[in-house]
Amino acid sequence: MRVDRRTFLSGTMGTAAKLTLPAQARTIPTVLVADRPMAAPQWAKMQRRLLDANAAACEAFYAKYVDHRDHLKVFERWGANDGPDDAAEATNDWFLLHALGGSDRIRTLASRFWEGHLRQFTAARTVDVPIARQGMYYREFPAQMDWQHNAEGLTSFNVMGLSIPRDAKLRARTRRYADFYTGRDPEVRNYDPRLRMMRSLLNGSRGPMLRQATPLDWAGDPFDPTPFHMEHGERTYGQTLDHYAEYGAVIGDNPLNLQATTLGLNAYALGGGERFRRWALDYLDAWAERATKNGDLFPSFVRPDGTVGDDWWKGVYGWGFSPIVPMTGKREDRNRVPRAITAFMGAVLMSGDLAYIDLWRRQMARLNNAARRVDGVLSAPTMYGADGWYGWMPGRYRTNGFEIWYMSQRAEDREAAGDDPWIAFLEGRNAGYPEQALGADLKRVADRVAAREKDSTTARTRLADWPIDINPASVRSLVQLMTGGLHIARPPWSKSSPAQGGVPLHCRLRYFDPAARRAGVPADVGALVHRLDDRATDVTLINIGREVRTVTVQGGAYAEHRIDAARMEGRTLPLGGRDFTLRLEPGCGVRLELAMTRFAHRPTLAFPWDR
Repeated sequence: MRVDRRTFLSGTMGTAAKLTLPAQARTIPTVLVADRPMAAPQWAKMQRRLLDANAAACEAFYAKYVDHRDHLKVFERWGANDGPDDAAEATNDWFLLHALGGSDRIRTLASRFWEGHLRQFTAARTVDVPIARQGMYYREFPAQMDWQHNAEGLTSFNVMGLSIPRDAKLRARTRRYADFYTGRDPEVRNYDPRLRMMRSLLNGSRGPMLRQATPLDWAGDPFDPTPFHMEHGERTYGQTLDHYAEYGAVIGDNPLNLQATTLGLNAYALGGGERFRRWALDYLDAWAERATKNGDLFPSFVRPDGTVGDDWWKGVYGWGFSPIVPMTGKREDRNRVPRAITAFMGAVLMSGDLAYIDLWRRQMARLNNAARRVDGVLSAPTMYGADGWYGWMPGRYRTNGFEIWYMSQRAEDREAAGDDPWIAFLEGRNAGYPEQALGADLKRVADRVAAREKDSTTARTRLADWPIDINPASVRSLVQLMTGGLHIARPPWSKSSPAQGGVPLHCRLRYFDPAARRAGVPADVGALVHRLDDRATDVTLINIGREVRTVTVQGGAYAEHRIDAARMEGRTLPLGGRDFTLRLEPGCGVRLELAMTRFAHRPTLAFPWDR
């Protein structure tokens, strides 16, 4: 083991323009050297195989489902079921795959698709739905939709900065999109800065809907659904309309709108300036105040005058939202309030203040305090209406428990996170998990390749949501094992983590290739995070190839964590910065015990050599 403290790669940046970033103190980079041979572990080989398998499968997917114009080959529609947001999701996780170390070709295809789908749905128009008659996208953004679907459609966009933070179009779009919601854009009045609220659940680049929504607004123009796979099982267009029969009350604010604050986070982290961070936190603070005044429960309805009253539980996707399913005639609980926790995770990232997570712990306590026995089994409520609590589920209320524990790293939050196999591995109780998780993702890639090869649909017989479940990109195990991070989709074993699209990456470590000047681990390099707690992270890094590899290790997706010191082969080395660089000799590896201070820095998406 050697330590070389110097200005690493100085003079190699050329004349490339740097981002204008939040002011930061510069530190002299530290280069550690791992020169002790380490036998290549199975997990490292599997990581490399998974990166390669993803790349090949994604390219074949693109060839089948995307045309020469970079348009998605589907029957174009407007609507919450199968609209532009679903088209945007066709390449979900491709940018994330690249940011972890996937091929540059994946990044190129993902960028091409984003541009192509913007052109495609700017040109696509409705006949009957008023808001989209001049284009489903306007100014490269959904004309008007709710933030469950807006966020889903931004799943790729919101992580592009991990791979291409210097891209001029990305920076301009992020600021433009954010200003649709800050109140700065003179064309759009989605946000009322005086009342600190969004004016409607349905909003976008053409502003808010300030009338009762109709089923047509949600479901889109009339069509015959019989040739298509319908996600909700509708057999007629009438049933598609009926699905949205109770979706009319959209005026006023709704916690789903908090997902818009991710635009503020990224605009700030891409160098847009303090005003974006300040707006996002101010809007989040307004909701925190509402929750506190509402007895530690986030309301699902804020009245147009900015007040919260005894109808706090109303609203589409709210505490009392249980509409009738037209195919069964039964009511289904569709409370989406828990999804808003992801916006408050972003607040922690922007502010360093874990009090934003305390709000959710208190809400969980309120729900557990309301528990009662149902058929002899202690059960917690998940819904609230005119007659009080309902939607009873056996056991304690644990929704959001995983996220609360991950952010807080407090022992008292551990129980609410549930019996999770990844946590068991981090706690030293599930040694085989890395191979199991990587094997599951390799199988997922193979299964989706097989689904693509068997798919007989055409552009006239598939809707925009059809390719989503054939997209082969499989990154959950890589995010967990390499970065100690969270993937946005709910794990199949978890009932405590609500799925939510458009969430930024939350992780403990992130990697860069300083030789290739790109995000992600270099070729032949594997990384395994063994342990996480509030102040420490243990990680093994290994070079299984025959060439020297150099990797820069950063604290957090947005360089928000400070790496205070590294214990390496019996020595403790002071660091005290956002990142350090490790030179890995061929066939060599090292386990590092990193002392860290989480959320010590303001977020930035600039690469280490651009800071």
